Amino acid sequence: MINCLIVDDEQHAIDILTHYISQTPFLHLSASTTNPIEALQIVNEQAIELIFLDIQMPELSGIDFIKAIHGKAKVILTTAYSEFALESYELDVVDYLLKPVRFPRFLQAVQKVAKEAPEHGKDLPAGDVEDDYIFVKTESKGKLLKINLADIDYIEGMKNYVAIHCGEKKTLVYTSMKELEERLPHKNFLRVHKSFIIPIAKITGIEGNLLRLKNVHSEILIGENYKADLMEIIRNKMIK
Repeated sequence: MINCLIVDDEQHAIDILTHYISQTPFLHLSASTTNPIEALQIVNEQAIELIFLDIQMPELSGIDFIKAIHGKAKVILTTAYSEFALESYELDVVDYLLKPVRFPRFLQAVQKVAKEAPEHGKDLPAGDVEDDYIFVKTESKGKLLKINLADIDYIEGMKNYVAIHCGEKKTLVYTSMKELEERLPHKNFLRVHKSFIIPIAKITGIEGNLLRLKNVHSEILIGENYKADLMEIIRNKMIK
């Protein structure tokens, strides 16, 4: 496990990163604080390996904080401002995440740290295997249905229900898109619109704000608030 510290003067930002860390098997949150001075003490007293650090904080900026710890831990910067990017890379940070931080982008950043310390993979629980199915409550009272993730063509939000499309079969589940999004493995599924979650492996093409999927006759609309995460994945596979 990689021991992490979150330093941010906004509790809401800490809460988001705390949730992301809890969803990542090789990360462990050792501590979090809104006070950078307290954070310095934590770094000196605990075996912190990775710090998620805000840049603009009272008393001590993130840049000054990095200089003060003298390389005792890896640093991923989190900020709402892009103008500090160049200076941060000169300080050899792992990555630079712009708020609001999306989970796929978070994963991309922390995987850089994991690759440099592959021994952390040994710390994963022996029984911790990748999800390949889910059980959902259907419209029938007391009935649970097993759905293999590989069979899902796309997921559609429908007011109080979520429709899981598997070929010609549509299963209505009484849940929210947010809850289902958090339950699905993020390396396999991506929310591309407030009303659509898609399996990344089934993308066959993109044209403007429309997405084409294998086995799906209609095109899926890409929402502006979700397009950046999708394009980040596409860019990593793009041949120029």
